[in-house]
Amino acid sequence: MMRAVVISSHDGPSAVRVDDVDVPSGAAHGLVEIDVRASGVSFPELLQTRGLYQDSPPLPFVPGVEAAGTVRSAPEGSGLVPGMPVVAVTGRGGLGQVALAPAAYVFPLPDGLDFAEGAAIPLNFFTAYFAVSLRARMRPGERVLVHGAAGGLGTALCSVARALGGRVTAVVSDQGKAEFAAAAGAENVVLIPEDGDWRAAVMAAEPEGIDIVLDPVGGPRAVDSLRLLRPLGRYVVLGFTAGAITELKVNRLLLRNLDVVGAGWGAYVLADPVAFREVAEGALRLIADGACTPIVGHRFPLEDAPAAFAVLEERRARGKVVVEMP
Repeated sequence: MMRAVVISSHDGPSAVRVDDVDVPSGAAHGLVEIDVRASGVSFPELLQTRGLYQDSPPLPFVPGVEAAGTVRSAPEGSGLVPGMPVVAVTGRGGLGQVALAPAAYVFPLPDGLDFAEGAAIPLNFFTAYFAVSLRARMRPGERVLVHGAAGGLGTALCSVARALGGRVTAVVSDQGKAEFAAAAGAENVVLIPEDGDWRAAVMAAEPEGIDIVLDPVGGPRAVDSLRLLRPLGRYVVLGFTAGAITELKVNRLLLRNLDVVGAGWGAYVLADPVAFREVAEGALRLIADGACTPIVGHRFPLEDAPAAFAVLEERRARGKVVVEMP
């Protein structure tokens, strides 16, 4: 038996518990077995507590899309050996003391990082690299606006955009979050004022306008984001953490020949191992070169894992939320 986070009902974070479960075995299916040392907690897991995510397994189940730890066993020819420190996309089950992943989804832990920092890489940095490089097609010197810039994905977006030569402006809701966005690479940080007019503050910081908006928040920010874009600008949709799916009047796109682009990393790469490796290795190169560093803002021991979900639910996340295994 092992200890793991278990989602037992679709009642939100209150449905999260830590319990004894069977140790998974991947040998018969050609999977890598990993002794997990740290696991990321992200918005998909929060949605799973309510049965709202596209991957909603039968209850009860162990969630966890990403993990870092050491190889327990691996298929021959994979290049992975027992004891090797790795990061992995587990898809499910990463929030347990042992997790499984296909060998194509497992990578050496970059030098100089601890396991919590490693667990902060797969979902957020792979998504960020995909969004900035492939979907936004960012060129060095372009002006980039990041919404929700203090969370796990937001800090990764700031970091990757800056590393690839972008000039980053971050939008955040308080001073504490502003410090995280600045540490991630934002040159300008805009606090949402009491009257809610964050667009005016962005215009003051970047009077020539914005080339790319990276938006994992959605909701009412979309229209003002489009108004900020320069001709041929790109508005990149990464999610809807505000809760409302954005609706746009497409006539706005005609005025300055704007693009609205979806950046669904999982949908793009999980069915294509070659594309998966290309995106992942691009992000990992930036980290290995020291151009990007994962920012872990919250570390919880496994037995306190429900509190990690509460941080996301209450929108208190600054940097990546990680659960560390005993």
